[in-house]
Amino acid sequence: MADTANPAHGATDGETRRDFLLYASSAVGVVGAGLALWPFIHSMNPAADTLALASTEVDLSPVAEGQAITVMWRGKPVFVRHRTADEIAAARSVDVAGLRDPQKDEDRVKKPEWLVTIGVCTHLGCIPLGQKAADPRGDFGGWFCPCHGSHYDTSGRVRKGPAPLNLHVPEYAFLNDKTVKIG
Repeated sequence: MADTANPAHGATDGETRRDFLLYASSAVGVVGAGLALWPFIHSMNPAADTLALASTEVDLSPVAEGQAITVMWRGKPVFVRHRTADEIAAARSVDVAGLRDPQKDEDRVKKPEWLVTIGVCTHLGCIPLGQKAADPRGDFGGWFCPCHGSHYDTSGRVRKGPAPLNLHVPEYAFLNDKTVKIG
């Protein structure tokens, strides 16, 4: 009782308790706010179906030389063409200085016999023809966009028509000789 009568001792003891209560309640408030915000923060993560579309693996074993397949990735068609030696030679013989969007064939492929491009015309977003054997492939043996007449070569580079850019090459990697992972 004598210690509490001393104003100096009581003020120090009260300030210590008050400081502890302030820090403890602040810590509980911060943790509580974090727990309350967690569902909202977690809802901003991509959904499982979106994450599943982030990449796709393609089995290349059934694709014969000279054939092409179309796979969907992130809602876009991706053209995968197993190029012939003549198509590779034609793509590599082009003087890139004369192209609208100059890119060497070597910079667009990881393995010369396989070309992987997003199958969307860079002019207005149409889907070019040239994946099926009966499709017109344009003046350069690649793809032809019938909407406005863009012609692409066997490397997916724009050679004629209004398209401003080459067919885009997505990120991809070969997992082995017969499997490619896109994305």
